[in-house]
Amino acid sequence: MPNIPNPLSDFWDFVIGNTDDYNALGVWKYLLVALFLALIAASIVIAIKNWQEDPSQRTGSHLGTWFVRVLIGGMWFQGMLWKLPLPVSGGLQYWVEQMGERAAFAFHRELVAEVYLPYLYILNPIIVLAEFTFAVSLILGLGVRLIGVLGVIFVLHLWLGIYRPGSPAEWPWEYIFLAMVMFFFALHAAGRSLGLDAWLRRNVAAVRDRKGFLGTLFNLIG
Repeated sequence: MPNIPNPLSDFWDFVIGNTDDYNALGVWKYLLVALFLALIAASIVIAIKNWQEDPSQRTGSHLGTWFVRVLIGGMWFQGMLWKLPLPVSGGLQYWVEQMGERAAFAFHRELVAEVYLPYLYILNPIIVLAEFTFAVSLILGLGVRLIGVLGVIFVLHLWLGIYRPGSPAEWPWEYIFLAMVMFFFALHAAGRSLGLDAWLRRNVAAVRDRKGFLGTLFNLIG
């Protein structure tokens, strides 16, 4: 009898690195599995520290925000995997080619043909790094206001890039929904809900009081 996947089995396969995207990476998949599990463990430790040290963090709202933030961070991590291996992933190349035919505006399609595809060996690593940064920021709750804004821009570019009808079909609202989630992470500074942004503001005076370059930077982006 064939093994029929379901959300629970899919989740477990992702956790242990038994997905097509992971398996395509060979032995390197174990490094990425370990990295993802380390990020989740760190996020839980950070959340517990915030919960213990700050009574104002002990609310269902903060707990719910933490859970959704980590979940979306995991989504970005999973989405990064099919853009590997470097320097050019076959999956990413396929969708960039789709963008060249399906982007909403002619100038965007020309940009894909003249810049994106010829220089995909440069863009592919940048895209992987961007999505990895989104994942780390959201899972740990670090610099979430900045990452939320950058995420909105990133997702809207995808929305406009795969806007026209084609095969496989894409529902444009998928990208709008994700952009809205990233927008609300930025708007409500979701890293301050059981995340590193909250811990830094509480325990690092330079961040709390906007002192010095780094203190001001982390205060603003988180």
